[in-house]
Amino acid sequence: MLTPENTVVGFIGTGVMGKSMAGHLLEAGFPLVVFSRTKEKATDLIEKGAKWAETPKGVAEQASVIFTIVGYPADVEEVYLGENGLIQNGKVGSYFIDMTTSAPSLAVKISEEAKKRGIQTIDAPVSGGDVGAKEAKLSIMVGGEKEAFDVIHPLLKHLGTNIVYQGNPGAGQHTKMSNQIAIASNMIGVCEAIIYAEKAGLDPESVLKSISTGAAGSWSLSNLVPRMLNGNFEPGFYIKHFLKDMKIALDEAARMGMEVPGLSLAKSLYDQLVKMGEENSGTQALYKYWKQ
Repeated sequence: MLTPENTVVGFIGTGVMGKSMAGHLLEAGFPLVVFSRTKEKATDLIEKGAKWAETPKGVAEQASVIFTIVGYPADVEEVYLGENGLIQNGKVGSYFIDMTTSAPSLAVKISEEAKKRGIQTIDAPVSGGDVGAKEAKLSIMVGGEKEAFDVIHPLLKHLGTNIVYQGNPGAGQHTKMSNQIAIASNMIGVCEAIIYAEKAGLDPESVLKSISTGAAGSWSLSNLVPRMLNGNFEPGFYIKHFLKDMKIALDEAARMGMEVPGLSLAKSLYDQLVKMGEENSGTQALYKYWKQ
């Protein structure tokens, strides 16, 4: 059993979500080693007792359980498979948990390379945004060896409340693609509904009270519409990262011979937001598409 007495935890990526997630593990008593490309993003964690490492290699040399949540598949590949990466420098018997939304095929590749060095990897992307990360109420979708999942499951409980083992390596990432496909079309419906209410002369906040608890209810409706109406477009989840996810899902769907018109439309709208300079805004900025 992994306990604070026998386990040093590493955490790579202390951005919008990672900072809160790493903080929960630190609060649970685990010795924590952190790395982020921008050290300032880890300042609060370091002040609370986390140790700083200069590279992923430095984390791998100190920790036996390492969580990662970085930006893009290319970042995941560098962190895991690069010269100063985790797999080449990790300890035999270590567990690496990638919580980045990344390509399923990359998760499989990382798992295969890790096994050659006696290391277990888990792909465990999350959903719930900055709020879920802060409240440790994330949905965690897990792919990998079942035995490895059973070992690290207690640690995942410090980060989320809906933790589901989905199957072999890559299964967690495929599940996250399903999640993102559902969100993509839902965000269009959410924004159109609120804009419609405004154009009809209704109070959108009053409309939200009526529709958020009925059949139209969704996480995006309840959590993101209030931000839209308050003019808060700060990122709980960046548009640029959502576009990355949609591109992965489109590529995977094409590989399976599947048409995804809703996803394709959503991506085209977010592409237009990027042209408007909104790539670093939260996904709720889709509201601005109708306001431009």
